[in-house]
Amino acid sequence: MRFVVYGAGAIGGVLGAGLFAAGHDVVLVARGAHLDAIRRDGLRVETPDGVATHRISVVERPEEVDLGAHDAVLLCVKSQDTRAALDVLAGCAPAAIPVVCVQNGVANEREALRRFENVYGVCVMCPAAHLQPGVVEAHSSPTTGLADIGRYPDGVDGTARSVAAAFESAGFESVPRPDIMRWKHQKLLMNLANAVEAAAGAAARGSGLVGAAIREAIACYEAAGIAYASREEDRERRGDRLRIREVGGRPRGGGSSWQSLARGTGMIETDYLNGEIVLLGRLYGVPTPVNAMLQEVARELARTGAPPGSLTVEELLARVPDVSGGIRA
Repeated sequence: MRFVVYGAGAIGGVLGAGLFAAGHDVVLVARGAHLDAIRRDGLRVETPDGVATHRISVVERPEEVDLGAHDAVLLCVKSQDTRAALDVLAGCAPAAIPVVCVQNGVANEREALRRFENVYGVCVMCPAAHLQPGVVEAHSSPTTGLADIGRYPDGVDGTARSVAAAFESAGFESVPRPDIMRWKHQKLLMNLANAVEAAAGAAARGSGLVGAAIREAIACYEAAGIAYASREEDRERRGDRLRIREVGGRPRGGGSSWQSLARGTGMIETDYLNGEIVLLGRLYGVPTPVNAMLQEVARELARTGAPPGSLTVEELLARVPDVSGGIRA
């Protein structure tokens, strides 16, 4: 099986490099300065244990790859880029090609299933970073990350098992799960803190604002009848497997949304994280003022090019005056 990694940023770059180092056939799809740097110098992977540079085949668009029956596409773009990426992919790949959504959020798999027959979800937990062209960082060692996989909407098949085995060879732990979306909905609860961290810094992840956003989400799940793994299941799965350490003497700055602001991309994934909860709230009549505020603020920060940590938790609370009195900073 050849792996075509569509989106060679933090997660895609680290996973693609791990697969390549384990002997798998890998092609990266990247763009802009990142593409140019990989073509020129290779993909530099920095970890707590050292630095490696991998000369991995890289292209700008999937049309440059002769996609066929022995390929699997690892979709690693941010959720706001999923539809455009899938439109391109549908024009050059057979409908039966496995599309593996190694992404945050829960909307990507449904979007992929509109175009492809064999879609898989991955609940990925990997403290990685991509802040400069040609370089990705993996901050957990010896286990790089967790990447449980299942067929969408449910089930496990031979492809899921084969991909899980490949992920294991690449330094990840990967469990094939028939109920992968239940686990991805639990991961979404955790990702609701991404906007808070991006806006107000890493310490803000522990604020009452995050708890309020999660409570809104759980109310939406219950109204919609959406199953999600419990906090206890999530704790047991994580255990002490992810051991975050400094890379090159640098601590990890922040998660994916924090990195989007740090790189000044002008875009952020929040519409598919907090915005997913806002959507559910509107569909099922559940108030979601905290998530709606975080969605709006994150968009504003990305659009204006503001750096991460531009606001305080108190400033965020002030933008939800109808509920902020009951939320501790």
